[in-house]
Amino acid sequence: MTTTPASPPQVGMTLVHRRYVPYSHAHYAGNLVDGAYSLAAFGDVATEMCIRTDGDEGLFASYSDVQFSAPVRAGDCLEISCTLVRVGSRSREMDFSVHVVARGTPDRGASAAEVLDPPVVATTARGVVVVPERHDP
Repeated sequence: MTTTPASPPQVGMTLVHRRYVPYSHAHYAGNLVDGAYSLAAFGDVATEMCIRTDGDEGLFASYSDVQFSAPVRAGDCLEISCTLVRVGSRSREMDFSVHVVARGTPDRGASAAEVLDPPVVATTARGVVVVPERHDP
């Protein structure tokens, strides 16, 4: 196993996760997924950002300006991005977005799907994560 030391946090650093939304996560009619699904995805990408920058998973302190602008549905392929916009001594402020990059098209067949070009912005937010005090050797 190789270990990589954390990189110092820098404004502008961006991470991207991709995931498929399984039908088991559909919560509402029309196979809609609840908004908490996007927030959980933001938590996952923020966790990786903190691991990479601080060697710790960090703890989410707050969300602000959460906007749900388009539905997320079971069968969607999502791209979740996180960009570091402010670095404090222990806080990390990040901008988040969920883009739907592909979507099932059940009207064309049970397993039919299409790539969305351009992707649809489904959710955006800003969040603050707190990490332990950094102890440089």
